[in-house]
Amino acid sequence: MKTTRFTAGLALCLVLTATACGRVSEVGRTPKMTEPHATPEFQAMAEPVMPQPPGPVRPDSAASLWAGQQMSLVGDRRATARGDILTVVIEIDDKAEIQNSSGRSRASSESVGMPQMMGIPQRINEILPEGASMDELASAKGASTFKGSGNISRRDKMTLRVAATVIETLPNGVLSIQGSQEVRVNYEVRELTVSGFVRPSDISRENEVAYDRIAGARISYGGRGQISDVQQPRYGQQLADIVLPY
Repeated sequence: MKTTRFTAGLALCLVLTATACGRVSEVGRTPKMTEPHATPEFQAMAEPVMPQPPGPVRPDSAASLWAGQQMSLVGDRRATARGDILTVVIEIDDKAEIQNSSGRSRASSESVGMPQMMGIPQRINEILPEGASMDELASAKGASTFKGSGNISRRDKMTLRVAATVIETLPNGVLSIQGSQEVRVNYEVRELTVSGFVRPSDISRENEVAYDRIAGARISYGGRGQISDVQQPRYGQQLADIVLPY
């Protein structure tokens, strides 16, 4: 038993030491940014586009100055295939206020006595200690009171724009998109990631899509660096919050 505890404690110490060493290596250095070439977006854009089979050529289109390709002035520039880029517009302005109160009160009283029963209580009273009587055999009272109240007031506001890449075109034509953005200021990296599924019809002529048009949207805005590290509790405190029951 002692050997098992010692092994578990040693393993925990090794894990904490390895984590601390990783953080020590960043002391005095700016946090590293993710390599763009290692992202799924780059892989989708780097794959060669399969050539489309040529369609029937109309006699009057050969002499036309206008073309219907995506790069033309009158072509549709919206993202439609794997590797295409579109802009996700994030404008979140949520407000929630919840108030709740509850109260509970309960009182109970019980008493048991045996004043008359064929003369038996009188005989028992003769042998009972002074002050005791079968007339008031037992008596119990109880009371409880509970009051609770809660108030939640939350306001979330975020306005961002991020470029996303079409990762995959699903069989039903829906586009799977994913985008990321990293901005490093001094010793702090701000990260913005977005992913989800978009219908091509929800993409505007400006090649933009609103976040509320993204199904299964996953939007994350956070950071890593010195500021984020100071705002997080130490590992020992996190473990204590999990283990301690109070």
